[in-house]
Amino acid sequence: MNRVFAVARPGFLTLTLVCIALALAFSLQQGSLISLWDAILVVVIGLAAHVSVNAFNEYFDFKSGLDFKTRPTPFSGGSGTLVAAPHLASAALLIAVTALLLVSAGGLYLVWQHGVALLLIGLPGVLIIYAYTQYLNRSPLACLLAPGIGFGLLMTLGAIWVFSATLSAGAWTLATIMTLLVSNLLLLNQFPDIEADASVGRRHLPIVAGRRISVRVFAVLHWLAVALLPLAVGLGWLPVWSLLGLCSLVLLVPLTRGVLRYALHIPEHVRLLGLNVAFVHLYPLLITVGLLVDR
Repeated sequence: MNRVFAVARPGFLTLTLVCIALALAFSLQQGSLISLWDAILVVVIGLAAHVSVNAFNEYFDFKSGLDFKTRPTPFSGGSGTLVAAPHLASAALLIAVTALLLVSAGGLYLVWQHGVALLLIGLPGVLIIYAYTQYLNRSPLACLLAPGIGFGLLMTLGAIWVFSATLSAGAWTLATIMTLLVSNLLLLNQFPDIEADASVGRRHLPIVAGRRISVRVFAVLHWLAVALLPLAVGLGWLPVWSLLGLCSLVLLVPLTRGVLRYALHIPEHVRLLGLNVAFVHLYPLLITVGLLVDR
């Protein structure tokens, strides 16, 4: 039975911790006094949201037959849990629903504590969790933006709102950076499954626009995420120490070069998927360190 928890994709949950760490560091740098209970609750809600969307994705991909057609990599193609053990499908769905109920309950508590305006973040988040695999994957734009919005404009910005009770230009900048990074994380991970995804009706960007256009979009979004940082520092929205994040260019330069060079053969260069995961984690983590140094 323990194997069913693989549908939560625990190895991917580090992304949630990166988002919340960034929000926490920014709030502390701004002088906010953060309740330990609020911090713990935000982490629990964030992890539950990530578990829920992962488990729903595994369940729906199993039911559609997609997981029987993909070639899993460490970064794409599903965990293979339900393909190997179909009888665990109902348990996977239970994990997804239970985690979503936990998100909803925790979110309502935060609304009670911090104001009804938090529903502007909570309600779209719940909708994205459920709708991503079933519905949003049928629209290239929605499929591209939904993951980033979920982790950036909802999770990161929502955490800052809870911690600081205000949303400054710096907060919006960090949330936008995470939006671009996470959208790109999912975009590149779609390349190994293009044919399989198309066979079950998905219409994400690599399917609709093709590989060459998609890798150009990928490069633009990542470099835009990087360009926002010095712009925000120059405008006084973020402290100078935030520029520590630019040290991650040591990963971004070879990443974008490789993706543009091997646009038609990404599945044969899985190291690029790993390099993308590393960059998406390292860039915000270095910003987080810079924010803490500036306190």
